[in-house]
Amino acid sequence: QVQLVESGGGLVQAGGSLRLSCAASGRIFTINRMGWYRQAPGKQRELVARISSGGSTNYADSVKGRFIISRDGGKSTVYLQMNSLNTEDTTVYYCNVETWGGGYWGQGTQVTVSS
Repeated sequence: QVQLVESGGGLVQAGGSLRLSCAASGRIFTINRMGWYRQAPGKQRELVARISSGGSTNYADSVKGRFIISRDGGKSTVYLQMNSLNTEDTTVYYCNVETWGGGYWGQGTQVTVSS
């Protein structure tokens, strides 16, 4: 199994920046892809960004050019640098990892952008 601990959410003014972190522990050698999703109330969870073990990245169109996903050298921690935040980015963000044995989710971290 893999355990995930997220941090870095909070309150920021529009135009500001936040950095989310997600540290994985346990069977981290089984991790392939790591990513961030978000889910607003009453809506489906949507992909924000993800990164493969080889460093390939995918971004939602709504965050391209503003958010940057990265992994540490040990590949057990994933970061999401969020710049130029706007009120539409306000929601709960979830870390996700894909492993040989299935997927795991973090507990979620709230990001609130004030106007």
